[in-house]
Amino acid sequence: MAEVKIQAESRTEFGKGAARRIRRDNKVPAVLYGHGTDPVHITLPGHDTMLALKTANALLLIEVEGSESLLALPKQVQRDPLKGHIEHVDLVIVKRGEKVQVEIAVHIEGEAVSDTLVVLEHPSILVEAEATHIPDGVTVSVEGLDAGAQIHASDLKLPAGTTLAVEPDTLVVNVTAAQTAEQLDAELSEAEAEAGIEKDEPEAAEEPVAAAAE
Repeated sequence: MAEVKIQAESRTEFGKGAARRIRRDNKVPAVLYGHGTDPVHITLPGHDTMLALKTANALLLIEVEGSESLLALPKQVQRDPLKGHIEHVDLVIVKRGEKVQVEIAVHIEGEAVSDTLVVLEHPSILVEAEATHIPDGVTVSVEGLDAGAQIHASDLKLPAGTTLAVEPDTLVVNVTAAQTAEQLDAELSEAEAEAGIEKDEPEAAEEPVAAAAE
């Protein structure tokens, strides 16, 4: 994974008021920590940070004027729940060659046989990899798999230098038989019965009364 260079500024103002002023200038308050160092409070350029963090586990080269450059990984990203823009970033310092544990995405490719349902039990999986060689994700194929097939963490083909950080028998993908319309109706009726919902029986159509013979 390529490093993304970001020019940062030292931050001496703290609190909600200071954070709002930083965001108004299209910048992002952030904290660097790790490797036994005291937390370093910095300000990041908003646009560059947004672009960099579109990539999961982005490796950032943080350059602060008057300080040495630091490699860091995003640990926590706080976003505005409505507008989605970045409000704060926690960054953990890493060193070249060291191993880190990160979540990487699991991607499914291919098509299972007809009348099956492919369930991704774990959209991401925890792995251990070198900080400068974190894979973008891992791809698993369900091509031709039948109902009952399962893919576990131990079945994943990880890049060289990357190892699992979860139990090998962790279920990642589960292929099940697709439910029929009758099964879905039966489950719905059962759920309604448990919830005490009673369906009104359709009223029987009234039979026409034969006209009396004159």
